[in-house]
Amino acid sequence: MKTLKEYAALVNARLKTVFPALEEGSFREGEMPELLCRSMNYSLLAGGKRLRPAMLLAAMDMLGGNSGEWLDFACAVEMIHSYSLIHDDLPGMDDDTMRRGRPTNHVVFGVGQAILAGDGLLNAAFELMLQAALRHPEQAVAALHAVQEIATGAGVTGMIAGQVMDLWCERNAVSGAEELSYIHRDKTACMFIYPLRAAGWLSGATQAQIEALGAYGEAFGRIFQATDDLLDVMGDSAEMGKTLGKDAAQGKLTMVSLYGVEGARAKVEEELGRALTALEQFGPEADFFRELIRSMVNRSK
Repeated sequence: MKTLKEYAALVNARLKTVFPALEEGSFREGEMPELLCRSMNYSLLAGGKRLRPAMLLAAMDMLGGNSGEWLDFACAVEMIHSYSLIHDDLPGMDDDTMRRGRPTNHVVFGVGQAILAGDGLLNAAFELMLQAALRHPEQAVAALHAVQEIATGAGVTGMIAGQVMDLWCERNAVSGAEELSYIHRDKTACMFIYPLRAAGWLSGATQAQIEALGAYGEAFGRIFQATDDLLDVMGDSAEMGKTLGKDAAQGKLTMVSLYGVEGARAKVEEELGRALTALEQFGPEADFFRELIRSMVNRSK
């Protein structure tokens, strides 16, 4: 069983080759401008735990799939995540100046270029997945299902929907449990749910297994966001690599603002139980995911 760090290393090695460095200032017809390449790489290669791609690869290994053949799907998930962080940090959204321990993309490259870097990463992610699918025409149907799952997770009924609700609640001072649940599922959990479901398709999983992966992904995402809310109140900015205390300052709807610290911790324990239940059908092969979610409950960054 590989560790999270081992999966992250595989993803990082491949990501470094997706947008190779170009001669400074270069631009040629039919090729991406060097500025776009540099701004995308600035955020894409800035580090991070690589949780989402690692989980996709680990799910494939758990199910007996060939994760090496589909590494580009995992990398595409990280590209989509990086695009979402670039846009989330923009002045019109969270207006943040630090990400992963260094200035955010728009601080370095300007707002317009940061928007384009995010757009570039999102589009390139789908190019990468489709190129991988074309290399395996015998698995075209499974690959198309996997692309569709990831598109749903990132799309207008997934992550984007959650971001819309997050902004709307902040600007309209809404603080309801239904709205918070919607935000946590769509903005955060969907990019765990659907990449895991995609792994199921790529591995020839049964529908029951795909549903179980999705259930685990939802619980994991809700725990991730709840602990993020707790760390915004109780964490260390240097360790987290981003500005803390902004949720309360901006009047954001969070687990802590709605339920308090102890109530948020109780919600985390509830979701942990749901996640472990979802893994039962996979037996000891799912130990990677059991260890991962327990570490998430107790994370400090």
